[in-house]
Amino acid sequence: MSDSFTRTEIFAATIKLSVLAAFTFVTLKYILGQLDPNSDPESGYKNARKKAKAILERLGLANDKHLKSLNQHELMIAKGLIDPQDITTSWDHIAGLDNVLRELRETVILPIQKKELFADSNLSRAPKGVLLYGPPGCGKTMIAKAIAKEAGCNFINLDMSCLTDKWYGESQKLAAAVFTLAVKLQPCIVFIDEIDSFLRSRTSFDHEATAMIKAQFMSFWDGLTTDPSCTVIIMGTTNRPQDLDRAILRRMPATFHIDMPNTAQRHQILDIILKTEPVASDVNLRRLGEITEGFSGSDLRELCRSASVYRLKDYVSSTQKEKVNSSNESEDEFHDALRPITMEDLSAAYLKLRNSKDFCGAEYARQEVTWNRM
Repeated sequence: MSDSFTRTEIFAATIKLSVLAAFTFVTLKYILGQLDPNSDPESGYKNARKKAKAILERLGLANDKHLKSLNQHELMIAKGLIDPQDITTSWDHIAGLDNVLRELRETVILPIQKKELFADSNLSRAPKGVLLYGPPGCGKTMIAKAIAKEAGCNFINLDMSCLTDKWYGESQKLAAAVFTLAVKLQPCIVFIDEIDSFLRSRTSFDHEATAMIKAQFMSFWDGLTTDPSCTVIIMGTTNRPQDLDRAILRRMPATFHIDMPNTAQRHQILDIILKTEPVASDVNLRRLGEITEGFSGSDLRELCRSASVYRLKDYVSSTQKEKVNSSNESEDEFHDALRPITMEDLSAAYLKLRNSKDFCGAEYARQEVTWNRM
């Protein structure tokens, strides 16, 4: 009797321990899942797969036999795919860089579009890397978008945050997935904005994980694991080419300097920006191009935007004392009420922006002197 009772107690204890172990396992798994940043529906694997599938379907690639076997790392990278048809920037939006655009057409776009013509020539193929460097705001990113649209090839806008993972070894797999996915999508352009933030010069102070990501990236770029005949181009932009690793510069033989626009180029940029805007007859774009020395393309756009705001302020001030029924006022009537942009508006916007640029430049110079003294 006592033996039977003992066996029953042991069996019951075993059941209790099993239930407790199962409950503990489920609880710990739930807690770890909540702590895992990848479990967030906005950044998780399921959401990445959903986004990637939607993009691939739009591109007509969802049924491709190679793409059906995409792993989770390639799907994470595929979130950055962009349909060339969705890119609104074209060559017509870029002014003053005719020589650069012509060279880009000949060295990058033509070998992609006419690949069969250069199949027998190793020297005439598209370069593996293209670097656009120069001061900020001079149109480097716009050129990259225009190239993707003009070439009509697949375009991956690589987000550097996609290459970082808390688990050891996952970042290297993501770096490799960039190239394995691009090969499946070829011809393909992988675009890295501000590439110096990711592939800067390696030092002995680099973190182990960062060094391994860079090594994996360069290994797949033009190493033995990459097919030399595939049409995959890494395109990067930077304001600080001196910070790039020498091994990266070697892998980007096609380099293009996008410098600050000169007087004639500024005139062309202003003409393109104001082409679709109502402009008064007294506006002298040639004179405006002469006085805006040191302005980048983005500065000129901001100048025109600020000038356009002045006419809106005049409209508001002229109607603030009147009772306006906005529900009965059509959009056409609102636009007709706005006066054209005048030279006075552009001059006021120029002085405002010039004062801001002078202050920022002087403040930067003062800080630089202070840093040198420290």
